[in-house]
Parts: sequence; structure tokens; C-alpha cells
Amino acid sequence: MNAHTKSCLAQKLSHYAELDEASLESIARFEREEKDFAKNDEVYQEGDQNIHLYVVKKGWLYSYADLRDGRRQIVEIHHPGDIVGFPDIAFTERTTVLRAAEDVRLCPFPKKDLDEVFKRAPQLAALLFALAVRNQVIMIDFLRAIGRMSARERIAYLLLDLQARLRITNTTMTTTFRLPLNQTEISDVLGLTNVYVSRSFTALEKDGLIRRSNGSVEILEEDRMKRICDFSDRHTKLDTSWFPDGTPVEV
Repeated sequence: MNAHTKSCLAQKLSHYAELDEASLESIARFEREEKDFAKNDEVYQEGDQNIHLYVVKKGWLYSYADLRDGRRQIVEIHHPGDIVGFPDIAFTERTTVLRAAEDVRLCPFPKKDLDEVFKRAPQLAALLFALAVRNQVIMIDFLRAIGRMSARERIAYLLLDLQARLRITNTTMTTTFRLPLNQTEISDVLGLTNVYVSRSFTALEKDGLIRRSNGSVEILEEDRMKRICDFSDRHTKLDTSWFPDGTPVEV
């Protein structure tokens, strides 16, 4: 098997564009080292030096910020194929905490390695830029959900968003996916109490919209769920018509 086919990152990015050799070589450099972390390990803390980015090879993680009174807000969930750290790229220190939701494997690479991407892999540079900008739109959608929707609608929105993301790197996935987040973690994503999370999941099940079993969720009525929370899938398509032709920049 070609080494590139084993890369979750290459698989994710290949969904949007046929990767050229320079892009594949850069991805291979990103993933040349691996490091394992156990469930609940903190990979880094707020205020740590911002030297590395991470490719998620296996497992789920989340980034969160603490409030002074001890509460926290989970601001992003990370899956295999994601690069963690782009929101902090302009800063010398971390602005959030990164914690493993389960046992994970990460590929750390120096932030400095991105300079070679901009010089020698313009296609990959454009793709990473486009995904980072797209994530800003996804964040706006999510803020709208948290700020204006009911607890039931927020849960529906989160489940649909997770499903859309996971389908990018798992083309055989249908309507069922693992959800290795506990009730408290889901509460901290959506700004809800545990009680409201529990009641909302129960309501969605009673309505025949979802089914839960052994840490997995099955979405039974996807179109109906989308109408309930006005969900727009921002993950499946990306405009690549403006991408460069892949010719490296002369240095």
C-alpha cells in the first residue's frame, strides 16, 4: 500500500482536490513523527509556547478555554485528518487547552515547516488556507446555533455537523458514527447543562430522529433533522477553481 493512502490528512484533502506530488511530499513530512496520548491527557495548555502544529492520526480531541470561575467552553472538536493549531498560527503562545477525549495518536510538526509548503507546494498552501477560512464560516454557523436555538436544536445541529465532517475521511460511513464525548463535554460544546443535554437526546430519540447504542449515534431522519435546525453542510464542497497550478515558487 502506498504510504500516502494511509494518511488521514491526505485522504481528507484528496476529497477536495487531486493532490500533486509536492503536496503529498509535504503531508508526508508533517506525519514523519508520531506521539501517543492517553484519554484525558492535556497535549498543551493555554500559555504554552506555540511551536508545533499536530496532524490527528487516531482518536478524538477537543480544544477548550477556561473561565475564571472554573467553567469551560469547548471551542473545537478534532478528528483524524484534522490539523490542530491553525487558529493560534499568528501567536507565540497557545490560546486554548488541547485535551484527548480518548486515546489518540498525533503527528507533531514545527510551525516553521509551513514555509516550505508556501514555497514548494502552492496547491497544498491554497487548500490549507481555504479550509482555515471555511472554518470561520462554520464557526459563525455554530455561534448562531448556540445563541439562537433551543437545546434540542443545538444537539441536532452538533450531530449533523459531526456526521458531515466524519464522512469526509470515512467514505463508507452511512448514518451511524461513534461519539466518544461524555455528557459533560457535549454540555461544554453547546453551552448547556447536563440535564438539558440528557433531555434533548431523549427527545430526539422519542421523536424517531436518532438512535443511541454503545457509544454510537445513528441519525434516522437526516433531512428532517436538517429542517429542525436549519443545518447547512459546509464540509462536503469547497471551491478550488482559484487554486494555483501547482508550480513551485522559485527560491
